[in-house]
Amino acid sequence: MKKDIEIPEVKNVTLAVVREKNLLNQDEWKVYLLNNNDHDLENTLVASRGYGLKDGEEQRTSTLRHFLDMVPAKGNIVVEPIDPKVFHLNNEYWVSYYKGTQIYDKRFVFVPDSICEQNLVHIPELDKEGVLHS
Repeated sequence: MKKDIEIPEVKNVTLAVVREKNLLNQDEWKVYLLNNNDHDLENTLVASRGYGLKDGEEQRTSTLRHFLDMVPAKGNIVVEPIDPKVFHLNNEYWVSYYKGTQIYDKRFVFVPDSICEQNLVHIPELDKEGVLHS
C-alpha cells in the first residue's frame, strides 16, 4: 500500500547555477550538484528540462539525462552548461541517487527569471557566485 512506502528526505544536497568566466573572459553558466553530506552519493542520475511560455506560446527544451557515478562527500560536480536563453523558462532538475541500498530523489525547479544578477549569492563550496536552490 502507498502508506507503507518509505520516502526518505533528501538532506544537504543542493543545486547551483553558477556564472564563470571562460578562457576568452566571457560569461558562461553551469549547473553544479553540491553534496554537503558526510557520505558519497552513488549512482546519481540528474534529468533536466525546461518548460514554460514565451510570447504566449508553450516552449519546451529537450530532456537531458546525466549519470554521475559518484559525487564525493562534501564535494561537488558540474552537471551541465546552461544557456541564458532558457532562463525565462522553468528549469527543472530531478536528482536521484543511492546511499547504500536506499534510493533518494528530489525535484529542483528554478522558476522563470530567477537566474539573474539580483539573485546571485556567494557559494562558499565553489568560491563562486551563483543562484542556489536547496
